[in-house]
Amino acid sequence: MPDITLLAVFLPTFFFVSITPGMCMTLAMTLGMSIGFRRTLWMMLGELVGVALVAIAAVMGVASVMLNYPDVFSILKWLGGIYLVYIGVNMWRSKGKMAIIEGQQTPNVSNIELVSQGFLTAIANPKGWAFMVSLLPPFINVQREVAPQLMALVSIILFTELISMMAYAAGGKSLRIFLSRGDNIKWMNRIAGSLMIFVGIWLALS
Repeated sequence: MPDITLLAVFLPTFFFVSITPGMCMTLAMTLGMSIGFRRTLWMMLGELVGVALVAIAAVMGVASVMLNYPDVFSILKWLGGIYLVYIGVNMWRSKGKMAIIEGQQTPNVSNIELVSQGFLTAIANPKGWAFMVSLLPPFINVQREVAPQLMALVSIILFTELISMMAYAAGGKSLRIFLSRGDNIKWMNRIAGSLMIFVGIWLALS
């Protein structure tokens, strides 16, 4: 286990970073508005798996190697960004699996697609890799066994990420409830689609 003092510093630091609006948080809010809170949990599952892999890679030194090969990130970023923009455009036009259709309670998107969205967004974010490389290793005491320390820190990371995404998804769901009081389904799709397009462009150009 890491030192209690280090944990006391690490927890608020990473929570502040997690709760700050970012690609994954915006995606959580968008999906919370379009497909609801519960279905968005599947995207969160994929995102958490991706974040865990990035965190472990950062400690193992794999991230440093990855950051030295930007072409790998370019491919991931552009593929992920184009995919999210494609989904966003369809949502904006009230088409596709992610769009809210009148008379249909939730869009008919598969759980696998949601998990894939979260996972791809997490691992294709170069800022996430760079952040893990700079923040995580200093909290590892090389004089102690690394595995228990890494497990504790990754658990904190995943917990703070989950709480933050749940907060954003809940906010998106609240926005959906507010907009659905009138005949605003088209605008709900356009808002969610615009946010999805924004996340896709952000991912591709970051």
